[in-house]
This record gives sequence, C-alpha cells and structure tokens, in this order.
Amino acid sequence: SICLFYSPSLSDSPFYVLIETSGSNSTHDEEKLNNFLEQAMTSGLVTDGTVATDDKKIKMLWSLRERITEALTHDGYVYKYDISLPVGKLYDLVTDTRARLGPSAKNVVGYGHLGDGNLHLNITSESYSHSLLDAIEPFVYEWTARHNGSISAEHGLGFKKKQFIQYSKPSEAVFLMQRFKAMLDPKGILNPYKTLPSSS
Repeated sequence: SICLFYSPSLSDSPFYVLIETSGSNSTHDEEKLNNFLEQAMTSGLVTDGTVATDDKKIKMLWSLRERITEALTHDGYVYKYDISLPVGKLYDLVTDTRARLGPSAKNVVGYGHLGDGNLHLNITSESYSHSLLDAIEPFVYEWTARHNGSISAEHGLGFKKKQFIQYSKPSEAVFLMQRFKAMLDPKGILNPYKTLPSSS
C-alpha cells in the first residue's frame, strides 16, 4: 500500500509517503527497496527516507500516519470528507479549500491512499460553525464532481452524504442501485439508513 500524508508538525518536509510491500524473499525485497530509495533520493524527488524491516520500526512509522486523526481532534471541531479523485488532482482540492476558507479554518489537511486516489480531507476550527460548514458544502462536492471524482470512497456514503450522491452518480445509476438494494434487502435491515437516499 502507498499512503500519502501531510504533516504540519513534521516541518522538515510538507509531504510524507509511506510505502508498504510484501514478498517471499526478505533479503531480495530489502535490496530492491534500498535501490528504489537510493534512486528516488538521487533524482531529487525525495529528500530523505528510511527502510524499515523489523516490526517495531514498521509499527512506529505506521503510527505516524494512523494518529493524524487523533492529532486533528486537538485542534477543536473536525469536518471530515472521504473522497476519491484522479491521482493528478489529489492534493489540489486541499489547496483550493485552504484558499477558499482562509482564516475561518484553523487547518485544512489532506492525507490518504495514492494507489486508489482516496483523499481524507479534514478541516478544523475552534468549534462547530454553521457558516463554515456552508462555505465547505457543497463546495467540496462540486469541486469533486467537476474533477471527475467521487464524494464517497473508503467509508461509503454513511448517514451524512447520501443526499449528495448526485454529485458522483447520475440519477439512472442511483435508481438502479436502489432497485438492487430493494431486491437484496427488502426489509432494509442490512446497514440501515447508511447506503442510499430513499427512493420516494
């Protein structure tokens, strides 16, 4: 897996990429990883890096990525968006949202999964603000639709986004999904209220 994360607290570089691989020959795999890192650093694309082969160091590196969510909660209220975008546009939404919101947001942070273009967009403020939410939505959904993305990615539509599905799917596709849902789950007991807008 390839994971991108932005960390203002690690100020040496604006971006950090975490790449995890698996193979059948650890000696051969480690040699390939070291060669890859050396080439990336020689090219100037990467300024620093490390290869972790023992479990303790691997867990320590992953904890840097996994604790971003926890760290953001210390900022105050967090507005969270889980979307997918073409990889070339992945971080543009972060910079455009940051420019749009200006000082009304404490932080605008993006991290996610490069391989599938999954972006976790997080916006923080001291406390919940309806006016800030109005500046975020539907801007984030419109921007995503304009760049051929999807408003739901890794975590699905959930409770909050089902009414915004039209930004990602045409009405015909939503209708077809509703028909499949009704056919496979006629009593609506599988993950209730979390999948699609109501068909009425």
